[in-house]
Amino acid sequence: MNWITNYVRPRINSIFSRREIPENLWSKCDECGTMLFHRELSGNLNVCTNCGHHMGITPRARFAALFDGGLFTEVEVPLPTPDPLHFRDQKKYPDRLRAAQRETGEKEAMLVATGEMGRTPIVAAAQDFSFMAGSMGMYVGNAIIAAAQEAVKLERPLILFSAAGGARMQEGILSLMQMPRTTVAVQMLREAGLPYIVVLTHPTTGGVTASYAMLGDVQIAEPGALICFAGPRVIEQTIREKLPEGFQRAEYLLEHGMLDRVTPRAKMRDELITITRMLMGLPPAVRGDLPAPAAPEPVVPETAAKDESKE
Repeated sequence: MNWITNYVRPRINSIFSRREIPENLWSKCDECGTMLFHRELSGNLNVCTNCGHHMGITPRARFAALFDGGLFTEVEVPLPTPDPLHFRDQKKYPDRLRAAQRETGEKEAMLVATGEMGRTPIVAAAQDFSFMAGSMGMYVGNAIIAAAQEAVKLERPLILFSAAGGARMQEGILSLMQMPRTTVAVQMLREAGLPYIVVLTHPTTGGVTASYAMLGDVQIAEPGALICFAGPRVIEQTIREKLPEGFQRAEYLLEHGMLDRVTPRAKMRDELITITRMLMGLPPAVRGDLPAPAAPEPVVPETAAKDESKE
């Protein structure tokens, strides 16, 4: 037995060899700087466990927490004409789209789905800010129209989660045309007598706030969300005055009557269930799906049982 080969060398290698550690195990909170373990963060719906800061969340992760059992069916969205303006800045527009699709694993910046939320059938649409800043292009317009048409066909309420940096500049005027198109889609829901609930998440800016994001029957926002048309920095440079603390944040807008609720992400599902069932004229949701336990049989004392047997 060669003890140098069989013992010493493996021992040295185990001490000095570089251990491979998986990447992306930790995330840093943008607000307080706390390092958060990725499983703990995802289990808390991407909300910092230290300061409560609401980080970005993908539409699929949001729907997994929203729908019963995380089960939902995607709604097919018509694909628009690719690169209608043949736009190019530092990159070609199709190259930017392909890069965003590789990074996010999604076709575009909005996901539409149907399913049940607290045993309440709904249609939901959510923007993905990680896909080209959730910018509103022709696909997003088609997605909102498809969501409204599906809601009218199934007679279900529509819940929309907005997160966008504005219109998509690579599509020019065609992007701005989605503002009236989506407004017409919301009007379809109104004429059908169906609720339209908007949840504004961080950030919701630009032409999105000038169209479908501010037309809800009920306007809810996540804590700390920036909601505006032009950002605070642009306004300060224009008027050359210091803006109030928290200007254009969800809490500020709630105080000034532009929102109905500011609800933390962990409580959002229960809030939406309550509001949706109320607007649809349905009874309150029943907590849990298990049947009520059968009533136990009355226990007869032994003395009483003996007396009955004698009779």
